[in-house]
Amino acid sequence: MIRILIVDDQEMIRAGLRTIIDTHPELTVAAEAGDGITALHELASTDIDVVLMDIRMPGIDGVETTKRMRATHPASALRILVLTTFDQDENVLSAIRAGADGFLSKGASAAELTSGILSVAAGEHALSSTAVSALIGHALEPQQAPVDPEAAARFAELTEREGEVVRLVVSGLSNPEIAALLFLSPFTVKTHVNRAMMKSGVASRAQLVSIAIKAGFGDPA
Repeated sequence: MIRILIVDDQEMIRAGLRTIIDTHPELTVAAEAGDGITALHELASTDIDVVLMDIRMPGIDGVETTKRMRATHPASALRILVLTTFDQDENVLSAIRAGADGFLSKGASAAELTSGILSVAAGEHALSSTAVSALIGHALEPQQAPVDPEAAARFAELTEREGEVVRLVVSGLSNPEIAALLFLSPFTVKTHVNRAMMKSGVASRAQLVSIAIKAGFGDPA
């Protein structure tokens, strides 16, 4: 059973999430918190596998809460899935850099939510197409800073094929979709993605997208 901590300052949202989660046979809500400080206390006293993290909360926000959780709980011990509204929230990139393993829209369906939880719990990613669009939107906004040289250096050892796969990951395509486009097997695509993650020093697909955009991989040209 996957034990979940729901962190959101709105009681109605927590109730809705709890209803969805508790109807799934593999998931259970182990604890809830209405703010970051309470969430940290719950994490310290309760066995948790996955945190559903709101970003905008009173006191310390979801980004800072994620950062503090990561200070004591590595990704191998705790998975963090951010829930937010992408058209309003400009802190999504910060959450990924703080250690979140993925993020979904609060408007996601019950199936998308449970699938995302199961994915991050299995050590994979949860990155909706809406989330990718938001990330790319940040990268392509006018007057954005130039390519981050430190981020670009993290991709210097990628092969041409790995770089091509990373660009397609940033564009929002899944491994099967990339495989079909490049005439490769899904397993081969997954291998390229894993090698790109290893070479760039990131622990999740979501972090790969974030760093790749800073390195210039979000440019459609």
